[in-house]
Amino acid sequence: MWPRRARCAPEVRDGAGRTFTFGADGGRVSRVHHDEVPSDLWTERQAEGYDDPDDPRFSPQLLERTTRFLAELAEGGRALEFAIGTGRVAIPLQQRGVEVSGIEYSPAMADRLRRKTTEIPVVIGDMATTRVDGEFSLVYLVFNTIGNLYTQEAQVACFRNAARHLRPGGRFVVEVGVPGLRRLPPGQDAVPFAVTEQHLGFDTYDLVTQRAVSHHYARQEDGSYRYSPHNFRYVWPSELDLMAQLAGFAPEARYADWDRAPFTADSDSHVSVWRLPG
Repeated sequence: MWPRRARCAPEVRDGAGRTFTFGADGGRVSRVHHDEVPSDLWTERQAEGYDDPDDPRFSPQLLERTTRFLAELAEGGRALEFAIGTGRVAIPLQQRGVEVSGIEYSPAMADRLRRKTTEIPVVIGDMATTRVDGEFSLVYLVFNTIGNLYTQEAQVACFRNAARHLRPGGRFVVEVGVPGLRRLPPGQDAVPFAVTEQHLGFDTYDLVTQRAVSHHYARQEDGSYRYSPHNFRYVWPSELDLMAQLAGFAPEARYADWDRAPFTADSDSHVSVWRLPG
């Protein structure tokens, strides 16, 4: 069920007619700004705000665990990051001595990375089809970004593109959430994941197409709220294993997190590793 509404809490109605609550601050939301384009292709404004040091994804502890895991799997070879973004993972991984290259769909995000370092080459393009020169020991794709490919065919193509870049015995690593469909109340298609006075976030699911939208209402300094949608296709762990098999990979490991905690039926996300023969 939806979180209980606080008294006098501000409300926002989305395009589908649903009304949502932010938290009690004694006022009503009077202005909601909509992003000019969906966040699937990050604009310059969105890219400028991506590197938020208060975001848990940027915590030094998480990045230390993430890059240690990836550096071990690279085994001294080169690494390629699909959807490299602003270098959240790539830069600290390179600082561990791993030679890193990247593919990035958004020029604005790639520009942010280039302002930080000129030592990580980035190719602008789609991670399902774009090629990078050379051969790699590791290809990796983090933080649910496999879902940015909206069809099963495109996700399979991503696995095949990873295989094309890898040397024999090379590995492909994907970090992605487990679809939260068990939390859906009967007859509803939405699951909240953030409910604070500053941020309301919820996912809506199409159970037929496996397409979903993350809806974000973020409070601005002037008291208004900015609405940003993010489209994705959710994918099951077993479905990923079949995609990997179609691309020539064999499963090597699946963990609940970068610390290699066991993956269980209660895990919210997973880090999965597949390996080419050789």
